[in-house]
Formats: sequence, structure tokens, C-alpha cells
Amino acid sequence: MFSSILIANRGEIALRVIRCCREMGIKSIAVYSELDRDALHVQAADEAYLLGPGPPAESYLNVDKLIEVIRASGAEAVHPGYGFLAENGPFAQRLADEGIVFIGPPASAIESMGSKTSARELMQAAGVPIVPGTTEAVADVEAARKIIADGLGYPVAIKASGGGGGKGFRVALTADDLEEAFEGASREGEKFFSDGRVYLERYLPSPRHIEVQILADTFGNTIHLGERDCSIQRRHQKLIEEAPAADWVVDDALREKIGKIGVDAAKAVGYVGAGTIEGMLQDGNYYFLEMNTRVQVEHCVTEMVTGVDIVREGIRAAAGEPLSITQDQVQIRGHAIECRINAENAAKNFAPAPGKIGRYIEPGGPGVRVDSGVGENGEVTPMYDPMVAKLIVWDVDREHATARMLRALDEYEIEGLTTLIPFHSALMATEQWARAEICRDLTEDKAWLKSTAPEKPVERVDADGVEQLQQQYTVEVSGRRFDVNVVGPPPVGGATGPGAPAPKPRRVERKSSAAGGADTLEAPLQGNMWKVVVKVGDQVEEGQLLCIIEAMKMENEITAHKAGTVVELPITEGAPIGAGDPIARIVSEAPAE
Repeated sequence: MFSSILIANRGEIALRVIRCCREMGIKSIAVYSELDRDALHVQAADEAYLLGPGPPAESYLNVDKLIEVIRASGAEAVHPGYGFLAENGPFAQRLADEGIVFIGPPASAIESMGSKTSARELMQAAGVPIVPGTTEAVADVEAARKIIADGLGYPVAIKASGGGGGKGFRVALTADDLEEAFEGASREGEKFFSDGRVYLERYLPSPRHIEVQILADTFGNTIHLGERDCSIQRRHQKLIEEAPAADWVVDDALREKIGKIGVDAAKAVGYVGAGTIEGMLQDGNYYFLEMNTRVQVEHCVTEMVTGVDIVREGIRAAAGEPLSITQDQVQIRGHAIECRINAENAAKNFAPAPGKIGRYIEPGGPGVRVDSGVGENGEVTPMYDPMVAKLIVWDVDREHATARMLRALDEYEIEGLTTLIPFHSALMATEQWARAEICRDLTEDKAWLKSTAPEKPVERVDADGVEQLQQQYTVEVSGRRFDVNVVGPPPVGGATGPGAPAPKPRRVERKSSAAGGADTLEAPLQGNMWKVVVKVGDQVEEGQLLCIIEAMKMENEITAHKAGTVVELPITEGAPIGAGDPIARIVSEAPAE
């Protein structure tokens, strides 16, 4: 077994690996960027080394610097976690050439499955069912038009060859959508995976996203740990995962079939370690989607229902040890659910909402697990992924696990940060969730999403324009506690009670309530202005795309808040933009000359 492991990652997955190393008696070595100097994973590791500035290209993706740190630390192996370099074949090969063990599959398996086109071709040859489409990259939009006309048809999915995690995935419902979807998928593929090639698949309108966890060692043992249902998504990125799938979604016969497909796919590429075969279930047919050649974000729910430590098994396999469990020994007990607690505002179309955290209290009690990467007084920076934590619960069945998750969500306190906690609580209370539906009608319904916005104190203004703030207090009367609402001027500096200075009233400027709302549209998040698609003088409709802001590894489409004429557009492609900065001023009628 290794004496030391360097974790080439950050956040909650780095902490997860560090904790596993501690249990196994292995020295853990963390790396960090300048932005992560005080991060929890840095504090938890036995040693920590600075990589460089905040941008990933200068820190977590800087292979030469990582190799330098590996040499300086004496690390015997590298665990990549997920994201960053986890599925980078050249990085895995570079480590092998340097005599350093990569905790994951061989570089050849990463390369084979990293390109979605080659993976589809390989799976087709191995007899694994794939979604109808191309197994080679499509040269351009005109070539795509011909392939579609020759039988693939609309709607069609355009996917980046090196894509994953919902990035590089666009849908063309009709011929009018094809060019924009093709260019968008190619652009994201180039930006996130340095590979602008795309391929085509028949678009399945309402599939379930079902995946199977794989473990393999160097002795030829390959097993699966059952399936996970990851169908609750937005923008093709997962929000909630559960294991196993509901019984009325995946029965025993289908479960056995899916498991065999996963094992066959892993064996076809000589896989070693922990990995996931992702697939789509539509009308009883299961199709291979892709293989994630790494530990998954949602591996936790499988651990909860099987009792198998997936991270530990991956380390054991990389060290040349056999799996500690056989297929016959795998047993699935109860039901587990995971909610991704992201710093996002669901009410604003899941816009990233980075910021600093005040008070931070995680839920507890039986069957509750929290894998987090931040704590009290921490910060979620726009430089990285918006994930704050993963909240996982287990109980005897899906119904009881749902009740436990609702209780845990209600206990979770994250002050100063907008997160998906209200969204998760609202969705899990619906009949759609109870019936194990994919809930796309909710995650794509802007009106419903707005209803999940966190409650804010109600501000009132009296006739003189003086602010009167409604605040809630807890008081005790005759040994019993009561919640009371008090409306009045807000306290200054938090001082209250006898002898406290009288609060200074604040006058509030009344805003116009003219039809159409305020003219100025403000940026809902901080990021970089990726693309501007309108110009001053354009007539726009409410909901029409104005620009795209790139933030926290996501492209966020900003749409017009009202119909009218664009009279001001103080934004520039490629320039940074802050939350609250003006994007456009739109007036309902053209200004008089």
C-alpha cells in the first residue's frame, strides 16, 4: 500500500480522499491555489503545497507545477478526484512515465472513453446498445444537415466529443435551431475540453438518466454496485441523485441487465479502479451514454446502500490489491438520496451565486451525511464550481428517505449565501417527486422556480418614506417560547434593549410602478461577458436572449426582462462583469428625438 498520496483537487472531494487516507494510515498531501490558502482541505491534509494563482490553468490544471510538487513531496501516488485532470489521459500517461501511480484507470482506458465518439464506436463493437447517431465527429453544420436528412431526423442532440457534466450539449428541435446548437456545443467543447469536435445523437425527449457504479482490479475482477437514478437535472447537469432507482422504474430484471452492460463496457477497455457507466432509459430501452473514468460526485448514495467504500476500493486497486468484495457479496439495503447544495439561485434560472458564508450549521442525526468543502466564514468563489456541499441521507425505503431529507434540509443553515436548499425542499414536497418522475416540468418552469426563492424580511415604508422593517424574535413568557413579528425601524449595529441608542430612521426612495417594470436590467451574477447578441436600437421581446455570462464553469443566458427598445448597452464581450452591474436599459417605447 502507498505511504503517501497527493490529491490533485480541491473542495469536498479533496476532503473525502484525505479522510480515506487517514483511515488507511496513508499520508495525505494537498495542493491549493492562492484563493484556497485557508480552504478546509488544506487544513485537513498532513502536508499542503501552493500551486499558483487562482485561475485553474495556473494552478489545478498546471501539470508541470503538479509534477514539481509531487517530486518535492515524495508522493507515491496521485488521486485526481473528479473534474480538473481526473479524465485527462495525457496527465495519467505523464505520471506513468514519471514512475508515479495514477489512482484511476490506465491512460489507454481514459483515452478510449474520453472521446465520446470513440467510446460509442467501441461500445457498439462490444455489443453494448448505444443511442442511434454518429460514431465519428461531424465536420460542419452542412454535414450535420445531410446526416439528419438521411434518416437521423429531428430533434437531434449535438454533443462535444470530449464533453461531460452537461457541458458541450445542445439540442436542435428543428432545422432552424441546428446552426446555433452546433456552434454552441463546439464552442463549449473547445473551451472546457480543448476539443471542438462534435457528434450527433437522436434526441430522446424524456429519458431517465440511469448509471451503474463499476469497480475493477488488476486481477480481472470487475463488479457493479447497482444503479443510481440521476434524472433530476437542469441544463443537463445533475441536481439530485438516488440509489437504487425506484422499484417501478427499474425492476430486478432490468437492474441485472444494466449491471451486465456496465461490466461489459468496463471490461471492453481494460478498466481498473472506480468508474461509472452512464446510460439513458427510454420506453424500457437502455442505451449507453458515456463512461466517467473517475469517482463520481454522487458515489456517496451507492456507498450508503451497499456499505462499500468506493474511494478506498479505488486506492486498493491502484496499489495492486484485489477488490475486497465479490459480485455475489454485493447487497443493496434501503434507499439513499443526495441533494447537491450549490451556490445557485434557482429562482433566477439557477444563476451562480458566489459569496462569503457567515454562520454555517450542518444537519445531523441518524442516516445523515454531509460531504462539504467549506465551513463558517468560508467563501464560494466564482473561479470554481458552485458546489458548497452534498447532503446525503439513508433510510429503509424511498418514502422514509424523502422525509429524512426534508428534515435535514430544514436543519441546514448557510448564512449569507443563496443556495439550492429552498429548491430541494420545494421539489421533494411535490407529487412528481413522490411518483419518481423526472420533474423536468418543474426544473424548466420559471414561474415554479421563482416560487422557490428564499424568503426575505418584508420591508415596509410609512407615509413619510421612513423604512419599517419586519423582524422575527423569539421571546419566553411564563416558561414558554413564542415567535413574534415586530415592525419598526431596523436597529443600528445590532444594539437593542433598554439603554440602547435609538435607531436612526432611513428614508427610502419610492420606485416607479409603471407598467413594464424598471427599465434597467442588472447582472444577476459575477463573471465574464462571453457573448452579446443584441445592439443599441434593437427591438426585443420579453424573454429574448441578450447576452451570455460565463461564471463558475457555466454559460448563463441573460434574457430581456421586458419588451421594448434597447437604448443603452454598457457591456463588452470578453470584459468582466459584477453582480448588479447594468446590462441593458430597455424602454417600452422608443425615446423621443
